[in-house]
Amino acid sequence: MPSAGKTKRKPARLSHVDANGHPCMVDVGAKAATARHAVAQAIVRFPAEVAQALRTANMRAKKGPIIDTAIIAGTMAAKRTHELIPFCHPLAIERCDFSIVFSSPTELTIRCEVAITHKTGVEMEALTGATVAALTIYDMCKALSHEIVVSDVRLIEKSGGKRRVRDGKVLR
Repeated sequence: MPSAGKTKRKPARLSHVDANGHPCMVDVGAKAATARHAVAQAIVRFPAEVAQALRTANMRAKKGPIIDTAIIAGTMAAKRTHELIPFCHPLAIERCDFSIVFSSPTELTIRCEVAITHKTGVEMEALTGATVAALTIYDMCKALSHEIVVSDVRLIEKSGGKRRVRDGKVLR
């Protein structure tokens, strides 16, 4: 029996599965359009000598400017997330910003921030943008080493829907 003053929560269920257990797209038709925002992050870890070489070369590779190319690729991917993830809704993203900086001598931190006013969130778009930016950096730098690691892809923050997330934790 629940204690006084506490409400009993409904058990969690997968949102992309119908009552018969079949995959389905979430119906957002009855939801109100609200300001939605999400931030995702990915880390690209380089061997020390590769990181130093990239810094010395001002983050340019034979294929061109690494950071600028990653931002373009990540933005394109965020805008096309619905083409990659089957049950994501097609969205006209209003803002997609990147921050790509060395957070340690060997780690490049990529943050992708996406915003929209809509009936559904943009966390998948932010995660896709950060991931594709990281993969683009890997692709542009792999000639220097195959020991480069893409890791720690995660949702940092989201707001505007039923749940608010900050630092990977759901806030009520």
